[in-house]
Amino acid sequence: MESFFNYIINYFNNISFAEKFSFIAIISAAIIYIILERIFPYNKGQKIIREGFFNDLALYTIAQSYILGIIIFSGIIAFIDNTTGISRLNLFTEIPIWLQLIIFTITHDLYIYWMHKWQHKNKYLWRLHEAHHSPRKVDWLSGSRSHAVEILINQTIEFLPIVLLGSPVEVIAYKGIISALWGMWIHSNINVNTGVFQKIINGPEMHRWHHTTGKGRNRNFSTKLAIWDWIFGTAYLPGGKADEYGLKTFFPEPFHKQFFYAFRRYKPQKKD
Repeated sequence: MESFFNYIINYFNNISFAEKFSFIAIISAAIIYIILERIFPYNKGQKIIREGFFNDLALYTIAQSYILGIIIFSGIIAFIDNTTGISRLNLFTEIPIWLQLIIFTITHDLYIYWMHKWQHKNKYLWRLHEAHHSPRKVDWLSGSRSHAVEILINQTIEFLPIVLLGSPVEVIAYKGIISALWGMWIHSNINVNTGVFQKIINGPEMHRWHHTTGKGRNRNFSTKLAIWDWIFGTAYLPGGKADEYGLKTFFPEPFHKQFFYAFRRYKPQKKD
């Protein structure tokens, strides 16, 4: 046990400030969200340790994210960058970090809106996306439940331009923080009323309807900026509160079965 803690301490001491800040920010945000969910619950009586909690925390959030991070950055992005050499042009090196974060957040968010909408319409992409809709309780952690192939696609597209344009490592770390914290926020079981800001900034009051089994499931595709839903006519914000989440169809519980379930065979269509 002592050697494990020494490993953690040594690892933490050898990473950059941006990476340390990222780690601390995500842990701190998780604690804050848990507290706020207790004080201002959207759906009352929802437990912290709910069904699938350990799967979502240990396997999806920690193990899967770690492995995919290696594949995406040390594998796919490194191969593309070494092959093309684009990052050595340093196209974005002189652009302020804050401006880069704005640019990459908006452009990637617009991509995610259309990709997300496509996932709900395409039967093959839905197979990858349905894991994300499987939790029957939605909270700060449930948003981490996403199929590995879906994450592989979306995070490669998210971070590849940042690397190829020669952005410093701080942009990668801070962009990761933005995505992680916002993902926790829109899924959180916190009762909020942002009023007119919900026309621009996405939050749990809209996104939780997207995770219901009813009409809202095929609406509210935005993640960070709700404005895309309002512009393209997919916004759904009725009165009352969402209270039934998950899938209408069967979905396995163990992590490994959830992974392979996306590749199950399609049932042949019956001929009249």
